[in-house]
Amino acid sequence: MARFRVSWRSLFNLFPPGDPSGVALAAFSLGVTFLCTFNPCLAQRRPAAVEPPSASWKKHPQPASAGYVGSERCRSCHKAEFIEFGKTAHARLRDNANRPVMDCETCHGPGKVHSDAEEAAHGNDAKIAAAATLIFGFHGSPKENAEHCLTCHVTDRTQTSFAHSQHLAVGVSCDSCHSPHLVEAVDNPDQVHTQFAQAKFFSVPQIAEEHRWLAESQLRETQPALCYHCHATVQAQFALPFHHRVPEGLMKCTDCHNPHGTLLNLASLREPNWETCVKCHAEKRGPFVFEHPPVRVLGCVECHNPHGAVARFMLVRRETRFLCLQCHGDPHSAQASVPHSRGGFQTRGDCTRCHVAIHGSNFNVDFLQ
Repeated sequence: MARFRVSWRSLFNLFPPGDPSGVALAAFSLGVTFLCTFNPCLAQRRPAAVEPPSASWKKHPQPASAGYVGSERCRSCHKAEFIEFGKTAHARLRDNANRPVMDCETCHGPGKVHSDAEEAAHGNDAKIAAAATLIFGFHGSPKENAEHCLTCHVTDRTQTSFAHSQHLAVGVSCDSCHSPHLVEAVDNPDQVHTQFAQAKFFSVPQIAEEHRWLAESQLRETQPALCYHCHATVQAQFALPFHHRVPEGLMKCTDCHNPHGTLLNLASLREPNWETCVKCHAEKRGPFVFEHPPVRVLGCVECHNPHGAVARFMLVRRETRFLCLQCHGDPHSAQASVPHSRGGFQTRGDCTRCHVAIHGSNFNVDFLQ
């Protein structure tokens, strides 16, 4: 439903109180106006928590004849990893017979040759290093590492495009960001990462590392610190005066971006074009009777820098009038798209002083109030 902005005075002028035939219609119009006007106030301003993606699993047979020895044998050497893995959603998967679906060898492959070589090493460093190569330890290429995860994680639409994603193209695999067994949580269960200054100001609480890891899709670090390892330029933009509250901990990178890739846009946004923005900025969605073409065609980033800017409203130009003139041309030319004379054109101030409904209007083609 389109959102209307109607003043009370205009309604009373349209339906005078002395007109009996217009009383009911005026009351109905006021009710509709109230609902439409205050609907944006009920819109969600802060993105909801990202739900974990769905994954389909298929239990593969692990006969002893194929070299499978079971996870209990792995525990003798890899106790920390075994304990942490047992706390994850992977370890809680059960089949119809209430048997575990996943264990160490589900991801690492059969471990008999590896475990036999480890036991035969008797502490010899060279033999131990050679034994480590007899099992898949996720030390292969990013594509090889990702293929082990994608055998299950291919049913959710947020992960189906990872094979064509920019992350995989530059050598970022699943295990670069996720850890199926974060052993650091065992070594120091109360570990707390250093917070950014903005988060300190907003008093965002920090939980124990192990609980954070289990609650955040088993990420190696919390967001946005994990993303900043590669996206340092974005970290600098978030330090600018006007920015989305990602450093403060009130938003996450994955609220807007899909790190597993998407075929919808180059920035790996969760939705095409401006749909990602209007999930929070619902009052800008429309549809409007008079649309502002850049909003629909080019998207919000034509005027705003979503990560941060020195100008208010995160505009890409410091002065709003210069931003408008990038598209609306020279006001003195014969084919001027700004119908103002030299005396009437605002040489100081913003275009939005008059053109208030710049994102779209239901009443005025020039976006006037």
